[in-house]
Amino acid sequence: MSDRPAVETLGYEKARDELVEVVRALEVGGLGLDESVALWERGEALAKRCDAQLAGARTRIEEKLAEAERDPDA
Repeated sequence: MSDRPAVETLGYEKARDELVEVVRALEVGGLGLDESVALWERGEALAKRCDAQLAGARTRIEEKLAEAERDPDA
């Protein structure tokens, strides 16, 4: 797992795609305990990254909508 980029550097799509891979690997099983725990921890970090990026996008959209309501001619 150390050859993977830091979660904080990933864009939404890459984080989401890697999270899908993590879930699949955990569902298939066959991993040792340490590897499973490390993979689960990576998945948790990826999920949090995705949530944060979605929240940021939501905030930006809400701000733009509020601007449009204040100044409909803009």
